[in-house]
Amino acid sequence: MLSDYEIQALLLSLKISGVAVLVSLPLGMACAWLLARKNFMGKSVLDGLIHLPLVLPPVVIGYLLLVMLGRQGWLGKVLYDWFGLTFSFSWRGAVVAVAVVSFPLMVRAIRLALENVDPKLEQAARTLGASPLRVFLTITLPLTIPGILTGSVLAFARALGEFGATITFVSNIPGETQTIPLAMFSFIETPGAESQAARLCVIAIAIALASLLASEWLARLARRRLEAQ
Repeated sequence: MLSDYEIQALLLSLKISGVAVLVSLPLGMACAWLLARKNFMGKSVLDGLIHLPLVLPPVVIGYLLLVMLGRQGWLGKVLYDWFGLTFSFSWRGAVVAVAVVSFPLMVRAIRLALENVDPKLEQAARTLGASPLRVFLTITLPLTIPGILTGSVLAFARALGEFGATITFVSNIPGETQTIPLAMFSFIETPGAESQAARLCVIAIAIALASLLASEWLARLARRRLEAQ
């Protein structure tokens, strides 16, 4: 049986990862569409910046977030003075940290799905008088749903496992920022708490595996429905 401490870390991880995916999905779709469909000056730079979290050490990402969004950061100070919002050492900051780290996986999956959409279908709709918005909503978006689902689930799974950026930016506060990886870190540092760390390890593996299986299942289901239509 899980202790209240472990359940708290589990529920907080699910909350932070879920909110991170929901918040970053619109921006992820917009960035994927730009990279897949538009040619513009600085496209390579934008692509590099989006995928930079994949190669940067997570601690570096956490430090940059602390410098930018900390209470005395150049943006964090403005948000706190004007709106009373604070991100450092809070669950909101954990959402930002895991969203930044998982964002490249989401964008990549959606971009690949957009690139696989036949442009001739969109061109045919435009020649029949459909507006760009209607073409996107009735043709592009439905055909991209498998990629959106895959990207969202992969981002969710990556967010669940985030450690370095989170602990650097928002610390390890039980009930506020302590997700499963941070709780495991605390148990590993505590003598005699190996069994609790092992339980959380098994839970993390199970959730990650279930997320990957769900991603594949949802993508197949979406493809079947599109083919049936």
